[in-house]
Amino acid sequence: MLKKALYGLLLIALLAAPLLGVYPLFLMKVLCYALFAAAFNLLIGYTGLLSFGHAAFLGLAGYTTGYAIQTLGLSPELGLLAGVAASLLLGLVMGLLAIRRQGIYFAMITLALAQLLYFVFLQAPFTKGEDGLQGIPRGKLFGLLDLSHDLTLYYVMACVMVLAFLLIVRIVHSPFGQILTAIKENEPRAISLGYDTDRFKLLVFILSAGLAGLAGSLKALVLGFETLGDAYWTTSGLVILMTLVGGMGTLLGPLVGAFLIIALEDRLGDIGQMLASLTGVSWFASLGESVTIVIGLIFIVCVLLFRRGIVGEIVARIKPLRV
Repeated sequence: MLKKALYGLLLIALLAAPLLGVYPLFLMKVLCYALFAAAFNLLIGYTGLLSFGHAAFLGLAGYTTGYAIQTLGLSPELGLLAGVAASLLLGLVMGLLAIRRQGIYFAMITLALAQLLYFVFLQAPFTKGEDGLQGIPRGKLFGLLDLSHDLTLYYVMACVMVLAFLLIVRIVHSPFGQILTAIKENEPRAISLGYDTDRFKLLVFILSAGLAGLAGSLKALVLGFETLGDAYWTTSGLVILMTLVGGMGTLLGPLVGAFLIIALEDRLGDIGQMLASLTGVSWFASLGESVTIVIGLIFIVCVLLFRRGIVGEIVARIKPLRV
């Protein structure tokens, strides 16, 4: 009951945030990374597979959607579908190559394949190299909703985010999700029970890739551009950080982690200016230039004091939330 009330409050906050003066573009960026982190969490938090190559799905989907809308003239919904389809196909290929290995070997294979794709993007003419795709039009959804208005696009994204979250909840609490948990806890025992663990790991890898691709497609549509940074290995590291800080293996952890990290990246400079004006300490004014150091310190604090992540520690201490 407490969990349902919490989800209800989050839904109300999601719908009311832009009406309360929060910048819609910032909220949409947070939602994109929250979906990206939730997709990654489905893989590591519930199956125990650490991928260092998830940036490949974000970048490929973003480039595919941008190219489909800008060059091919497809509508936004078809562009999004094209981006998700491309990431699903890439997930199938990468999954087939990676799932037969475990631990650090699995992680290194995904990293190598993602970096290979990054260099393809760097040289491919349709990505426009280091310049990236610029001026991606938002268009009209189904020919009716004008997505050029930030508020309209925000509520469309909110609906997509809710549906994606419900899908993840359904996956986690389904028999399929229970098998994934069994694989994470003790894969040899799952094999002894007759489950083809490689097949289940491939399926969840493809699902995670598709959801990460949806995040990348939405991000390209929201920001109106796509660059090589989305496909670089540091983006894979960023999503790992979001998941660990928020709480690996929890439904809300990646959302909290994404909000915290993106808020620091975008608003740390404003916070520093405010602190400088309040305290008179000029050093705070340059706080925005040290965002990487601040995020690193937060990660260290979480590792030392919140081993389960922020949401993980809260769930562990409040019994009704464990159900």
